[in-house]
Amino acid sequence: MLTGTSLLRWCAATCAALLFPFAVGAAQAPDDDRTLSPYFAVNGAAPGVDALPLKSTRVDATVSGLIADVTVRQIYRNEGTTPLEARYVFPASTHAAVSGLRMRIGERVVDAEIREKQRARTEFAQAKRAGKSAALLEQHRINVFQMAIANVMPGDEIAVDLRYSEVIVPTDGVYRFVYPTVVGPRYAAPTEEGRGEDAGTAPPEGSTAIAHPILRKGEAASHTFELNLRLAAPLPIKAVQSPSHAIVVDGIGADQATVKLAPDRTHADRDVVVEYRLAASAIDAGVLLQQGRDENFFMALVEPPARVAGADIVPREYVFIVDISGSMHGFPLATAKKLLRNLIGGLRPTDTFNVIPFAGGVSMLAPESLAANGENIARALRFIDGQTGAGGTELLPALRYALALPADATRARTFVVVTDGYVSVEKQAYELVRANLNRANLFAFGIGSAVNRMLIEGLARAGKGEPFFVLGPELADAEAQRLRTMIEAPVLTRVGVSFAGFDAYEIDPPQIPDLFAQRPLVVIGKYRGAPSGSIVLEGVSAGGAWRRTIDVGSAKVAPVSGDAALRTLWARSRIATLMDDQRLQPDDPTRAEILRLGLAYGLLTDYTSFVAVDKVVRNPGGQGVDVDHPQPLPAGVEETALAAVPSTPEPQFYALATLAVLAMGWALRRRRLAEVRRG
Repeated sequence: MLTGTSLLRWCAATCAALLFPFAVGAAQAPDDDRTLSPYFAVNGAAPGVDALPLKSTRVDATVSGLIADVTVRQIYRNEGTTPLEARYVFPASTHAAVSGLRMRIGERVVDAEIREKQRARTEFAQAKRAGKSAALLEQHRINVFQMAIANVMPGDEIAVDLRYSEVIVPTDGVYRFVYPTVVGPRYAAPTEEGRGEDAGTAPPEGSTAIAHPILRKGEAASHTFELNLRLAAPLPIKAVQSPSHAIVVDGIGADQATVKLAPDRTHADRDVVVEYRLAASAIDAGVLLQQGRDENFFMALVEPPARVAGADIVPREYVFIVDISGSMHGFPLATAKKLLRNLIGGLRPTDTFNVIPFAGGVSMLAPESLAANGENIARALRFIDGQTGAGGTELLPALRYALALPADATRARTFVVVTDGYVSVEKQAYELVRANLNRANLFAFGIGSAVNRMLIEGLARAGKGEPFFVLGPELADAEAQRLRTMIEAPVLTRVGVSFAGFDAYEIDPPQIPDLFAQRPLVVIGKYRGAPSGSIVLEGVSAGGAWRRTIDVGSAKVAPVSGDAALRTLWARSRIATLMDDQRLQPDDPTRAEILRLGLAYGLLTDYTSFVAVDKVVRNPGGQGVDVDHPQPLPAGVEETALAAVPSTPEPQFYALATLAVLAMGWALRRRRLAEVRRG
C-alpha cells in the first residue's frame, strides 16, 4: 500500500506526465511562431542603406465586358549609397492569371522569362553574384507574391511591370473589381504547418511568405498607391461606387467610364473595391471564341433563371464557427458580432443552431445544437457579446469540433465560418472540409478591410457554398440577408453542360456547382474544327426543370486586343482546378501537369516563376544589402494580430489540470489526516 508521502510523489509524477506534452508545446510555440510569423518593422537602417526602396505602385486596368486586363507598375529607387536587393511581399487577386513581367532600368528594357521555380531562383542568384540587375517574381500562394530586385545601385530607379488578366462576373447585378493592396499577418500554428506534405510535392504553401515586416498601427505605407481603371460595357453604366476608397468617376450614363484614385500613401492599407451596375440587369450572354494556330478556345456565358422562393422551407441546422483571435480584436470582431446577431436573430423556429468561437483554443455554446427559440437565441447573443479578440487562430481544431457534432438526419446542415482568414493552413482546411462535409454546405464570411480572400473563397468552394466579404459593420445586415436568401431559395442545382455538334474538350470547371447567387454561369474550354453546333446547359430551379441552348455559329470572335485572353484564362482556370486536386491529394503527375501548363502558357504558378536578367554588369562582385520592404498593418487590424502569444491551451488541458489539482489536494488531505492520527 502506498504511504502518504509515496502517494503524494505518485500524484506529482502522474500530473507531470499528463501535463508535460502541453508544457513542451507551450514552450516550443513561441520560437516556432517567431520563425514563421510576420514581425514589426524596426526603424533605423544602417548608414547609407535605403530601407524603403519601393516608392510607388500604379495600377492601370481595363475591364471590357467580363475580362479585366491589368498592369501593375512598381517603382524601386535606391536613395542611399549602398547597392540593394529589395524584396517585397504583396497580395494579388485570387483569380489573376499572371502572364508577363518587364523590368526597366533607365532606357533598357528586359522582358522576363518563365522558368521552373528552382531554375528561376538559380538564374536570379547567379545574376546577383555577377553584379547584374535582375528581377524575380514568385508565387507563395495563389494570392500572395514576392518580388525581388537584385543590384539596385545608388541613384537607380527600376520600374517593374506585372501583367495579369481575370474574369469579372456580376453577382446580383453588381460587377466588382477588387485589387488587394496589403497582405494581412498570417498566423502559423507550429503543429499544423507543413502537416501532410508528401515527398516530391511543393513545400508548405506560404511558409516563406509569412515572415515579412509590418509597420506599426497608424503608420502609413512608405510607398504611394494609384489606380486608373477604365470600364467598357455593352450597356450604359448606371452607377459606380467604392465601399473602400474615395474614388473619382467620370462617364456615368455612357458605355465607358473611368475611375481614378490619385497617388497617396494612405490608400495601401486596405483592398481597393470598385462596384458598378449597368442600366439593365440582363447580361451579355453568348459565346466568345478565340482561334489560334494550334488550339482554339471558347468561353460561354449563360444567364441563370430568376430566383424563385421555394414552396417548402426545409428545417436546417446552422453551426457558426467564429474567429475571436488577436487579429479580430476591435473593429473586425465588432463587425462579426453584428453579423452574428443578425444571422442568429433571423433563424426560423424550426431551425437549430450552435456557436463555436475559436482563437488559440476552442469553446462551444452547447454540446449539441439548440432549438432556435427566444430563450436560446438570447443565450447565444449573450455568449457572443462576451467574446474578446486575443490569441492565435486555430482554425483546424474549430472545424474538427464542428464536424464532430452529432448530425440530425431530418435537417439540412449549414456551416458558417466567420474570420479574417489570417492563417497559413489553407490547404489543410480545404482538405478537412472536403473530406467531411458530405451533404452539408459551408458558407464563409471574410471580415475586415484586407481579408485573406484565398481562404474565404477556397473554404466556400470546398464546402459547395458561397463566399461573402463584409468590409464594415454597415454591410453586415445586407450580407446576412443575402445568406438567408441563398439558402432558402438557391438559383440553380444539379447543373450540367453538354455539346451538340460542337467538338469541345478540356472543359473547366469539370463539374458546375450549385448556384446560390444570381450570377451567370461561365464555362471555358477548347474546341476542334469549325465553330458550329450548340452548347446546352440544364439544371433544376425552384420553378422546375431549366434548360438553355447557345448557338455557337453566331458566337463573337475575340477582338485583336484580347486575342490571347481566352488562352490565358483557360490555362489559369485549368491550373486552379488541378491545384485544388493537388492540395487535397498531392501527387507527382498533377504537379508535373501544373508545371507543364505554367511553362507552356507562360503563367505564374506554385511551380513556375518569372525571372528577368539585365546583360550589363553594374556591381562587380555583387556585394550589397538585402532589404525587406515593409507594408502597413491592414486598416482596422490591431497590433495584437502580431503579438507573440503562445496558443491558448485546448479544453483537454484544463480538464487534466483540474484533475491534477484535485489529485494533489486529495493526497495532501490524506497526509494531514494520517499525521493527526499519529499525533
